[in-house]
Amino acid sequence: MDPHHSLIALSEAMPKTELHLHIEGTFEPEQMFAIAQRNQVPLQYESMDALKAAYQFTNLQDFLDLYYQGMSVLLHEVDFYDLTMAYLTKVHSENVVHVEIFFDPQAHLSRGVPFDVQIKGIYNALQDAKKKWGMSSKLIMSFLRHLSEDSAFGTLEQATPFLSWIDGVGLDSSELGHPPEKFLRVFEVCKNLGLKVTAHAGEEGPPEYVWQAIEQIGVDRIDHGNRALEDELLIKTLQERQLTLTVCPLSNLKLCVVHDMKDHPITHMLQLGLNATVNSDDPAYFGGYMNDNYASLIRHTGIQKTELQQLAENGINGSWMSKQEKTKHLTALFALFL
Repeated sequence: MDPHHSLIALSEAMPKTELHLHIEGTFEPEQMFAIAQRNQVPLQYESMDALKAAYQFTNLQDFLDLYYQGMSVLLHEVDFYDLTMAYLTKVHSENVVHVEIFFDPQAHLSRGVPFDVQIKGIYNALQDAKKKWGMSSKLIMSFLRHLSEDSAFGTLEQATPFLSWIDGVGLDSSELGHPPEKFLRVFEVCKNLGLKVTAHAGEEGPPEYVWQAIEQIGVDRIDHGNRALEDELLIKTLQERQLTLTVCPLSNLKLCVVHDMKDHPITHMLQLGLNATVNSDDPAYFGGYMNDNYASLIRHTGIQKTELQQLAENGINGSWMSKQEKTKHLTALFALFL
C-alpha cells in the first residue's frame, strides 16, 4: 500500500478553495479537439495523439504556443461556457467548494471575440455550478502585463457594463520586464470601482515586484510569491499584513521555478507563518488539478497532517467569500481533522 495513502485520502476529502486558476489553462486536449471541430478551426495537430503529445512541452515557449492554439478555438458563448463547466465539474468531484478564477479578455479581444461573449459564457457556468452543487465563486478579470496600460484601460472600459459580475482584477502573463508599477493607474481606478486587486509577482520576477504589488498597487493578495523568500524584510511584511500567497506547486515544477518537488518552499512558507495556499494555475497543461497538487506535496515534501489543515484553512480565509461562508467551510474542515 502507498505509505502516503491516508494523508492523500484526507487531502481529497478536505473542503478546498481554488484561488489561482486561469480558465483558459483548463483546456484538456479532448475538449480542445472537439470544440475545434465544432467551430471548424484548424489546429496544427493532425490527430488527438499529436495534440496530446504537444502537452508534454519542456519549455515556456512551447507551452505558450499550445496555450494560444487552444484559445483560438474559443469563438462563441457556448465555448466559454463548456470550457468553464468542464473545469467546475472536475473540481466539484475533488471537493472544491469555492473557486476564484481568472480570465484573460485581451487574449480573446485581440482575436475579435467580443467581451460579452466571453464573460456571459463563463458567468453562466459559474451560476449553474452554484445552482447544481452550491459551489460559490468569484470572477477575476486579468490584465496581460506584456501589453500596455492603455490596453488595460480599454479592456476595463469594455468590462464596465458587466462590473456587477466581476469581483476583482489581476495581472498575469510574462512577468520579467513588466513590473506591477507599469499598471499603477489602472489598478487605482479598479480599486475606486470597489474591485479587489491581486497580481502575479515573485514567480520569475524578483522580490522587488512583490514589493511593488504590495506598496504601490496595494494588492489584497499575491499570486505565486515564491521569490519573496529571498528578502527577510519582505517576509516580515507579508507576515504582518497577513497577505495570502496563492502558490501553485505543479506549475512551479513544470515551469522550473523549482527543479524538484522535494525542494518546494510551501512547507517553509508555513513554518514562517505565511498564508500559503495550494492552487493549480493551468491544470490541463501543468500536470494536475487540486488533488494532484496536494498528492504531489504529500509524496515529495514530507508535509504533515497539521500542515494540510493549515493550507486548506489558509485557502478558505484567503478567499473573498463572506465571513458566513468561510465559517461554514472552516467548521466542515475542522470536523474532518478531529
